[in-house]
Amino acid sequence: MLTQSSSSHQTNLFGTDLLLQLDPNDPLLKLSAVIPWVHFETTFSFYYKEAIGAPSKPIRLMVGLLLLKQLENLSDEKVVVQWKRNPYYQAFCGMREYQRELPCHSTELVHFRKRIGKAGFEQIFQMSVSLHGDSAQEDVINIDTTVHEKNITYPTDSKLAIKIINRLNKLAKAHGFQQRRTYVKEVKSLRLSIRHFRHVKKRVKARKALKRLRTIARSLIRELRRELPQHYLFDCYQQDFLLYERVLSQQPKDKNKIYSLHEPKAYCIAKGKDHKAYEYGSKASIASTATSNIIVGVVSHEQNLHDSHTLPEILTHVEASRGKAAKQGVCDRGYRGKSCVNGTQIILPKKALKKDTRYQKDKKRKQCKRRAAIEPIIGHLKSDFRMARNYLKGAIGDHINLLMAAAAWNLNKWLMAIFWFFFPWGKMAMTDAKQ
Repeated sequence: MLTQSSSSHQTNLFGTDLLLQLDPNDPLLKLSAVIPWVHFETTFSFYYKEAIGAPSKPIRLMVGLLLLKQLENLSDEKVVVQWKRNPYYQAFCGMREYQRELPCHSTELVHFRKRIGKAGFEQIFQMSVSLHGDSAQEDVINIDTTVHEKNITYPTDSKLAIKIINRLNKLAKAHGFQQRRTYVKEVKSLRLSIRHFRHVKKRVKARKALKRLRTIARSLIRELRRELPQHYLFDCYQQDFLLYERVLSQQPKDKNKIYSLHEPKAYCIAKGKDHKAYEYGSKASIASTATSNIIVGVVSHEQNLHDSHTLPEILTHVEASRGKAAKQGVCDRGYRGKSCVNGTQIILPKKALKKDTRYQKDKKRKQCKRRAAIEPIIGHLKSDFRMARNYLKGAIGDHINLLMAAAAWNLNKWLMAIFWFFFPWGKMAMTDAKQ
């Protein structure tokens, strides 16, 4: 049996230029070669100041990590770990030598998102559209809305009341004053009384328990207002107390209800689904080209608008993203009431007009059938590109996550086109397997 001598051991696989050790035809490396990194570095450098704070991370590194996070459906914590383990990720972010350490702490991505804001992510999305060239300049687009769900639990009034009580007790403990009563044991028993509130024989008991929880929460708020120093009360906690009082006073049939304490701007949306009657988050409009399925416009709406009222925003964003307005927008029946918006003709599935020729009837029918192609696009955005549940905070988090999911879809389409161009054997193998 032959054994290798110690002198033949290779001490460092990535000792030379990292790009020389990798496959130059890898789609990720091809993508890194066409992304205008210099433009991002020039634009985003405006958000940095010299000689203030710790040295910043390279802008290409931060933008690359955000793109990889969305493309690979990874969290902030996991993407930095995968970057350390994957040399192709490092080359994508501009590294010339293999790095053995984490590129940054995961919280650096949070700070970078806050730093560049919505305007910075708009530029990243526009870059993903421009990579497709003329394919993104089609005159006909498909438009639809979906729900961008927030990372919140199913809201109930009793659950919110219990959370308020726990927050108030924690606040009193943090400031170190003795409460007259914390109600911890009573809240535990009231929680059990509310568990089966849908049962016919338990409704009265659950209603009384909810009323008692609200009384306890109001009592704790009054006590904290008496005991806390005035500067703490007005500078730090007054807005929180007003939010708690609004939550405690709202009724089931009220409008503009608050469904989450940490996401007060999330609202309830009913899309008519049998398996999920209500979803909590924000409504998102998505526009894609009719033939090439490239996403050319996305908008997150801060209010629950009727679908037809979302058209001006999404059409304006389409024009801003690619520099060209759409001539026709094909929608479903939920957009009834609009025939032309901002110079764009709105096409809805309906009976053909008597004046239409046979060609016009067939064209409209095909356009409306083709509109259904946007439904699987939305499904992929949710399952593959982190749009199923939004973990970013606030309304600005809705905009950022939606823009990055759409950018990831566009970049993934570019990557797949490169893959089939350089690796045609994969397509041949799939064809042979089907036969």
